[in-house]
Amino acid sequence: MRRCEGDEIDLVLTKSVSRFGRNTVDMLKALRTLREHGVDVFFEKEHLWLHEEEMELLITAYSAFAQAESESMSRNIRWGIKRGFERGTSGYANFTCYGYKRGDDGELAIDEPDAAVVKTIFEMRATGKSLGAISDWLYRSHVPSPTCKERWSRETISKLLRNEKYTGNVLLQKTYGTDVLFCKRAKNRGELPRYLIEQHHPAIVSRELFETANRTEHNKSPIE
Repeated sequence: MRRCEGDEIDLVLTKSVSRFGRNTVDMLKALRTLREHGVDVFFEKEHLWLHEEEMELLITAYSAFAQAESESMSRNIRWGIKRGFERGTSGYANFTCYGYKRGDDGELAIDEPDAAVVKTIFEMRATGKSLGAISDWLYRSHVPSPTCKERWSRETISKLLRNEKYTGNVLLQKTYGTDVLFCKRAKNRGELPRYLIEQHHPAIVSRELFETANRTEHNKSPIE
């Protein structure tokens, strides 16, 4: 768009309306901007040119159809995911996190030595150590963060401590989509059902240690 507005481009070739954009409002805004700068657009599948008369009406109709198609596809995908949650067969349950890996059978398996680090973090938190103290210990022990950073952030440690996956259980649908077109997500605070699969994979920490560490977590200030 910047190059079009800078008069560097005078023709845009597009496979179809749906490839140009699936949001009607944004698509029409972009097309109007292109028209104002004298840029023509050709949609190959529909055999349409932007400069043609009544083009905006046709583009609106085609774009609305593309948007409806996208929303319908999204609903079908969400239905399939929901059924997987209900049956306990969802592939989301086997997403790996720090301390776990995929075994030869495709299931979650404990990944040492990272799992030992996870257990130590829980034990330190359960005895009252602050997130900052845990971060310092990890730094002194030369343990990189899950994203290979030199130092663990307090937020990373806090999220690890709240992850029930380390007890061998999996909680599904913690978040949900709030906007089909822009792929926005929100934390599920009861708006939709959540699904707990117990004893899904080997545990790294006991339920008792998890609860003790999280009692400490809830009683501490978010910023330590």
